Amino acid sequence: MRGSINKSRLPRSALQRCRSAKGPFDKEFADHGISGKVPAAQRAGFLDMLSYVREGDTLHVFAIDRLGRDAIDIQHTVRQLLDKGVTLEVRGLGSIARGVGELIVAVLAQIAQMERDAIRERTEAGRVLARESLDATGLTHRGKKGLGRQKACDPNTVRQWRLETEASLTATAKHFGISVTTVKRYQAGD
Repeated sequence: MRGSINKSRLPRSALQRCRSAKGPFDKEFADHGISGKVPAAQRAGFLDMLSYVREGDTLHVFAIDRLGRDAIDIQHTVRQLLDKGVTLEVRGLGSIARGVGELIVAVLAQIAQMERDAIRERTEAGRVLARESLDATGLTHRGKKGLGRQKACDPNTVRQWRLETEASLTATAKHFGISVTTVKRYQAGD
């Protein structure tokens, strides 16, 4: 039995449920730090999985959208696996086979693509509204002073205080009530 779990996108409890559902797996494959815009065929973990599986293997995936970046990529991946004689087991769907299984994958992949497109459209509409409001009133539609991530505190103040007191990163973080990572980012000039 072969297994594939995209660990980078799963919370710990979901990963544990996935492992216990059908495992143990002979091998797990994962792509870490890869953008969702990268096609499956260009991902190192995916290529490793493709070269590892063979006819008669069962590949378990957590969700259908883990098989590609869009509906076409997912369908191509499913066909590629089925052509190799690999059984595809998707959590919540069961086994995917030729014919009806491919049709189900096509429909679900298209729905997932439509949802991603809708999220992208809603996000852009919110950005446009925020920019318009910011231009008109000096505040976004949610009352923020600017777009993007708000600063926890003034970076110049943090840098100056740390310089004057010769404080450690940890002491600076505690003094200002921010994380050490934020102090490092401020020190780097962000």
